[in-house]
Amino acid sequence: MTANQISHQFDTSDATALAAAALGPMLEPGDTVLLNGPVGAGKTHFARHLIRSVLLAPEDIPSPTFTLVQTYDTTVGPLWHADLYRISTVGEIEELGLGEAFETAICLVEWPDRLGELRPENALNIWLKDGTSEDSRMLCADWLNPRWTEKMKAWVL
Repeated sequence: MTANQISHQFDTSDATALAAAALGPMLEPGDTVLLNGPVGAGKTHFARHLIRSVLLAPEDIPSPTFTLVQTYDTTVGPLWHADLYRISTVGEIEELGLGEAFETAICLVEWPDRLGELRPENALNIWLKDGTSEDSRMLCADWLNPRWTEKMKAWVL
C-alpha cells in the first residue's frame, strides 16, 4: 500500500479547532487518529475540539496526560482519548485496553510513537507543528488504508 497525504496551514487556533470539529462527525468505531507533534504543537487542542463536536451533551474535556485515557459516549460511538507521553512500555498500553479499543471505539492517540507494535496500520496519522506565525499551525495527514481517502476528500480544510 502507498501513503496518501494532505497538508494545510491554519492561521489561527480557531481555524485549527474548526478543522478538528469538522473531522469528528466523519469518524466511526474502529477509526484511529494518531496525533503526532512536539510539546505545544496543538495535539490536545485538536483532540478537545474534535471530541466536543461529537459529544452527546456538553462536558469538560480534560487532557489525559495524567489519567492516560479519557473515554466519552458520543453521537458517533464510544471515543477514547489517550495521551501516551508518560508511557514507557507497550505492556502498559496493553493494560489500558487500548488494543481492544482500536477495534471497538474511535481512538485519538497523542504520542503514538509509544505504541510500538500496537500501532494500527489502518490509522490516520496527523502531524501538527508550528506554522509561519505565532498562532498558526501546519497540519499534515497521511494514511495507508483506502477507507480514509473518501473521508479526507470530504474533510473541509
